[in-house]
Amino acid sequence: MFRPSQLSLAVAISLAPAMGSAAGDDQPQTLEALEIIGDASAAQTLPGSGYVVGDQQLKTEVEADINQVLKTVPGVYVREEEGQGLRPNIGIRGATAERSSNVTLMEDGVLIAPAPYSNPAAYYFPTFKRMSSLEVLKGAPLLRYGPQTTGGVINLISTPIPDEQKGYVEAVTNERGSTDVHATYGDTNGDWGYLFETVQRSAQGFKDIDRSNRNSGFDISDYVGKLRWQGDRQSVTAKLQYSEETSNSTYVGLTDADFNQDPNRRYGLSSPDQMDNTHSGVSLTHQFEWSDNVSSTTTLYRNDFKRNWYKLSGAGNIIDQANAGDANAQGILDGTVDTSGLNYKNNAREYVSQGVQTNFDVNIGNHEFDFGARAHEDEMDRFQPVDVYDQVNGSLVFQNSVAPTGSNNRFETGEALSFWALDKWQATDKLSINLALRYEDVQTSRTQYADPGRTTIDSTRANDSAELLPGASFTYDLTQSWQVLGGVHRGFSPLGGGARANEEPETSKNWEAGVRYFGNAFFAEMIGFYSDFSNKAENCSVGSPCSNDATSGSFVTGEAEIAGAEFQLQTGTEAGDFYLPVSLTYTFTQAEISKDNAASGLKKGEQLKDVPENQMSLRVGMEHQSGWDNYLVTTYVDEMCVSAGCNNTATELDETESLFLVDFISRYALTASADVFLKVDNLFDEQQIVSRLPDGARPNMPRTASLGISVNF
Repeated sequence: MFRPSQLSLAVAISLAPAMGSAAGDDQPQTLEALEIIGDASAAQTLPGSGYVVGDQQLKTEVEADINQVLKTVPGVYVREEEGQGLRPNIGIRGATAERSSNVTLMEDGVLIAPAPYSNPAAYYFPTFKRMSSLEVLKGAPLLRYGPQTTGGVINLISTPIPDEQKGYVEAVTNERGSTDVHATYGDTNGDWGYLFETVQRSAQGFKDIDRSNRNSGFDISDYVGKLRWQGDRQSVTAKLQYSEETSNSTYVGLTDADFNQDPNRRYGLSSPDQMDNTHSGVSLTHQFEWSDNVSSTTTLYRNDFKRNWYKLSGAGNIIDQANAGDANAQGILDGTVDTSGLNYKNNAREYVSQGVQTNFDVNIGNHEFDFGARAHEDEMDRFQPVDVYDQVNGSLVFQNSVAPTGSNNRFETGEALSFWALDKWQATDKLSINLALRYEDVQTSRTQYADPGRTTIDSTRANDSAELLPGASFTYDLTQSWQVLGGVHRGFSPLGGGARANEEPETSKNWEAGVRYFGNAFFAEMIGFYSDFSNKAENCSVGSPCSNDATSGSFVTGEAEIAGAEFQLQTGTEAGDFYLPVSLTYTFTQAEISKDNAASGLKKGEQLKDVPENQMSLRVGMEHQSGWDNYLVTTYVDEMCVSAGCNNTATELDETESLFLVDFISRYALTASADVFLKVDNLFDEQQIVSRLPDGARPNMPRTASLGISVNF
């Protein structure tokens, strides 16, 4: 297998002549923010299904929580965790939501999960406040990207370098004393352009911790710098990013009885829990126009993520006992019963993700070809000592520390070489055919150590898989207003560093078919989808335990089918001095085991976890010529299984609760460059159990009012 360093050298040699002065006077199209779809109109003509949330919507709705934005996207499911959007659990169609590990997450076209192959669980997610748009791509065209190719790709587009001197500042404060500040400044002068950006977030949280002065909020500082040089036929863009987060987050939820009494309570046992992390990223992107018909984009990238999530382990067992009526367990949670042997683990890990990717766009006649490759390597170093406390009279008393061994002291790696080839063929004026082929060669390994000094190896494991992933799709224009589309592709999701030699990666066959209507100020789309899994698997972690309660490795649930339909409608109408935009999305999904599996114990017809049957979003605006605009954003999400097979259990503790939310935004233009706004999240103060993972019932955010101002200069 090639290593990224080897492919980097090869790419550097091949591009060396291009870095000089190129012939020709034509300026290349600058795609400094590497998009995979483009704008919303491009998403509406894809030979697959896609959705773009643009800069205007994000700024209008003052949204900082990725979960709330994704609830407006058809075919995407989110399971909230702490109610503030810090670590989302995202699923798309057949890819279920365990820590977003089954979807491909990218920022500006670069893999952004801490270790996409060896540890794809997204304990890091970019600060959404600094994103200018969001793209979601599904269907056969997603084979251009990867590694996860079953459900879909999410690409976050960061703030682009402006074409002229420009700045932006937005400041928001809410009724709980939290503040958000987002500032950008940049310019393009001649061949050079630059951008400086920062996001500063300080949240007090909405949960009250028993017997503690600590809040349940977070502090985030994020900084980005970009520098671009653009010549006659080429450009080079450097991007640097650094962020720090301290969040008083916990895995400890509530019993159902305590949730019903006060969903915003936190047990005193969770008071010490805190996440501290830093993330740094660097990328260098070279774009070159070889001729009018051939262009290339090459990116070198590296991301480093270091975290220590200090938190109580094992609280889920106490909560389960209390839910079953154990008064002693309830007393431990309340702080009225003494207990010993509480383990607070330093969940400390360091991640590295790096590689090089290159893509050639070639236009020949009615064909648009993409040819590309990516060499990638990542690693995770886990060293997790445990502090042992006793609870005495409601207070925590330190006893001793335990040095890490075994699963708490391990090193995992992933290496991958990927190739892809795509052909977009305009066969006739009405028919467009798209062919795609992707190849993934993945090697993962894990080494566990028996002693803190790592002189003795406890165990090792390794996995090697190679997958060829074909796909085809088409669009056909029935009339100027009606278009049909369809496609099929093979899906793949690597198992990660915990996989053993004899384990096979998750693969699937994925179909979609649909129809689109284009009218005057009106667009509608209906797409049906179906995924057939021969070996559906769950990625296990403490944050998202598998259905068999495993917290590491994977759990193969067996043959499964996920089928459903996505619908979206976008329109708008004039009403006197008002313009009324309307956007509606709806997703129906059935996700079930399709054959009895003796190994997993699951039976045909049992539901998979983290997939709601019904999900809906309605966005309605009332925009006035005076500059006073008002919007309502409503979302509905059905209950979801916490573990596979919840439809065959007799307890409600195996599923979440359905949730209907309404957000209200009112904006007023003080001047052509300055707006003031009021936003009320969760207008009717509806709180439900939106998750039971990791340990107990967890709420969404209660009603919260915010005031802010934004200024362009």
